[in-house]
Amino acid sequence: MPLSLTSTSTAFEGDRRLAGGSLVEVALAVKARQGAADAPVLVFDDATGAVIDLDLRGPDAEILARLAARFPSLTSAKAVAEDRPMAEGTDTATRGRGRPKLGVIAREVTLLPRQWEWLAAQPGGASQTLRRLVDTARRADGDGSARRNRQEAAYRFVSAMAGNLPGFEEASRALFAGDPDRFTREMASWPTDIRAHAQKLAGYAPDT
Repeated sequence: MPLSLTSTSTAFEGDRRLAGGSLVEVALAVKARQGAADAPVLVFDDATGAVIDLDLRGPDAEILARLAARFPSLTSAKAVAEDRPMAEGTDTATRGRGRPKLGVIAREVTLLPRQWEWLAAQPGGASQTLRRLVDTARRADGDGSARRNRQEAAYRFVSAMAGNLPGFEEASRALFAGDPDRFTREMASWPTDIRAHAQKLAGYAPDT
């Protein structure tokens, strides 16, 4: 999922957790720490475990303006689509009077002509059919995709923060094997904050 100003993130100063919360909160906390940090500061996206590169030059107002331009809110008017007619070959149903907004996200979908033809012939049109298909696939998937996403997020984080620490390779194997006890055991010698955040991202510890 794309970052927004309300996406949660976590900053580390060396091996110590510096701040956590929305991207805005963390960015300002890191800004306030500039010049006094005892070690390099990295900011991580809590959803993906990836490092976020922030431009913290200038006063807070300038920082916030740059953040707003770079990471627009996912709830902005541009991101939320009404259920209106789509381009040729897609859902042609118009939005009825009094029909509630669905809050869906407008994204481009590319299909073959025969697939568009099949969708157009389904009750409710293309949009409703695609939603039903996605929901069915999600139920069939169970927690599989979410679990893989958590594993990949934790791996990105530990690769950046603990790639040179003892037990990294074995901890990574345990992570992707879905073995939380072994994952925790292999990280036993790591700094406390790194270990705790890795467990959180992997879904092995309560949110703190």
